[in-house]
Amino acid sequence: MSFTLPDLPYAHDALAALGMSKETLEYHHDLHHKAYVDNGNKLIAGTEWDGKSLEDIVKGTYKAGAVAQNGIFNNASQHWNHMQFWEMMGPGENKLMPGALEAAIVESFGSVAKFKDDFAA
Repeated sequence: MSFTLPDLPYAHDALAALGMSKETLEYHHDLHHKAYVDNGNKLIAGTEWDGKSLEDIVKGTYKAGAVAQNGIFNNASQHWNHMQFWEMMGPGENKLMPGALEAAIVESFGSVAKFKDDFAA
């Protein structure tokens, strides 16, 4: 499976009131994230990872050792990170965090509020 740059789930200027300008989103999504997609596709073409899911590629190339595998991991994992990034933020709304993430935060910090306090400190 080749990587595909997803559309933003909101307009490029939708986060301006929150401090992320239209130009920042255009650069970060349309150029920066797109570079991970394009480079990842070039690196997996013709390899054992060609046709695999993004999750399988990230898991399979993590700490694989070979320089080529490291490049695949970097681009695949950054593509995955950015897809989560776009989905987890939005204009004028609080997004609920996935249950597994909330459980891990509570396990590590005792509560989401404590995590937020520690993170802001």
